[in-house]
This record gives sequence, structure tokens and C-alpha cells, in this order.
Amino acid sequence: MSSGASATDVAAGQRQVRPRVGHIQFLNCLPLYWGLARTGSLLDLDLAKDTPEKLSDRLVNGSLDIGPITCVEYLRHADELVVLPDIAVGSDGPVMSCVIVSKVPLAELDGRPVALGSTSRTSVRLAQLLLEEREGVQPAYFSSPPDLEAMLAQADAAVLIGDPALRATLEATPESGLTVHDLGLMWKEWTGLPFVFAVWAARRDFADSRPETVAEVHRAFLESRDLSLAEAGQVAAQAARWENFDAPVLERYFSQALDFSLGERQLAGIAEFARRVGHDSGFAPDVVVRLLQPAVPN
Repeated sequence: MSSGASATDVAAGQRQVRPRVGHIQFLNCLPLYWGLARTGSLLDLDLAKDTPEKLSDRLVNGSLDIGPITCVEYLRHADELVVLPDIAVGSDGPVMSCVIVSKVPLAELDGRPVALGSTSRTSVRLAQLLLEEREGVQPAYFSSPPDLEAMLAQADAAVLIGDPALRATLEATPESGLTVHDLGLMWKEWTGLPFVFAVWAARRDFADSRPETVAEVHRAFLESRDLSLAEAGQVAAQAARWENFDAPVLERYFSQALDFSLGERQLAGIAEFARRVGHDSGFAPDVVVRLLQPAVPN
């Protein structure tokens, strides 16, 4: 230690900085974060809020240490990441917030324009898979910001996720001339499996250098999720004060439509998705999901 360095300077130099953690800005992830303030863990995290696509890119490029990553991007970068067990964003049936909104029956979309929302690559790839292999059509795709009215001004169908998709699901009426097709339900009917839209992962280098920190963040999110789901009515009521959705709708969305678990069936859903799309999506169809192992005490 140099003669000019104080004990305070040394202590500050040894102090670890907060882990940089991603936070999806859509309502579907609110239950994973709501409890952080209640449990006291919020102050231990340097949270960054953004869309799933941008958070995925930040985790891959190293400007985040831990966070949600869309399923497609995880599978493309599985060697660089380790997945946190028992936490994800998915569905085991209708998800309500990942949809195809169409002016015509899906079977009539062959060769017709379909607008793909630009906020999640996984939902877009799932929609393409379902249209092409389940419905047997080859639309003319183009990417678009997630504005349903603008999308349908140029297309016969639109793929939406997050809050705009939830709004479309709730507002669809026969008089509108639009039909909303739920991607989670379509996948479940087709394969019998849950679908995982995003997993939580840590960069492998960060997990290797700070295993206890990753374990603490993992535990904090599990506690937050469990508290939020136990108090889903309260979470929904508070969120409804600021969002354009009624509390009963949000409670049903949080506690029934969304699946925040990652167990054997969810892993089987990821494997099935990888098998079906890996050949043209930048990863091996048999890619293995590597789960975080418990930290070994010193």
C-alpha cells in the first residue's frame, strides 16, 4: 500500500460493486421484481430496464452480468452463459401477451404481408414456426415497431408481445374484424409442452468469478417471485393504478397465464423448440441447457 492511501481507500478498493442485472420493462416480469423491495434485495442490485431484445444483447456483450435473455438468444450463446434454475418467463397454455393478430384466417396468409414486432426474437421465431409448420403458410414477413394500428395498415397480420399484445387480447371483438391467436396456446396444442420465452442467466465468466453473488441474486429473485405470486391480488391492484388494465385482469395474467418456473417440462419445451428451429436460427438443434450449480462454500 502506498504511503498516500488511507484505510478507507483500501476498503473502498476491496468493496465489490453491485451486480448489473437486467429487468424486462413489460408487465409480464413485474412479479419477478415486485418483491425485491419487500425483501430488501433491491438495494443490492444495479437494475437496468429495457425490452427483452435489448437486454439479451446487453447480457451477451457483457454490459450486464445477470438477467433475462430470450430463449433464441440464450440458445445462440449457451456456451457463454449459465441458466438460473427454476425461474423463467413462459406459459403452459394461453399466455395472453404473445400473439398473432390477423385480419384473415391464418391459413390464408400464404404470400401475404405479416408484420413482426421488433422487441423479442423468440416470439417472432415461434410465430414463424407456427405459421409455416403448423399452418402450412409462407407469409411475406417484415419487421416493424410494435404499434398494432400501424402494423396492420401495411400487413394482413401482426406479431405482438408484451403490453401491446395483452391489450390486443383484451380488446379483441368480433366487430373489429380481427382475430387474436395466442402463441402459447398454439404451441401447447401442437406439442403438448410449455413454452419458455425467456430464461434468467448469468455470464459464465461472472458466475465463475463471483459464484456467491450469483447465488444471492438467484435466491433474491426466487423469493421475490414467490412473494409476488402469494400476494398476486395486491401486486395487481397496485399495478392497476398506473396501467391501462384492471386489477382482476392483471391478477389472472400474473397467476394463471404466466408460468415463472423452469423445471423438467419447461426444459423439454426448450429442447423441442431448439430441435425445430436450430437448423436455421444459429444454434445446434441439440444444444444443452446448462443450469447453475449450487455454490460450494469456501
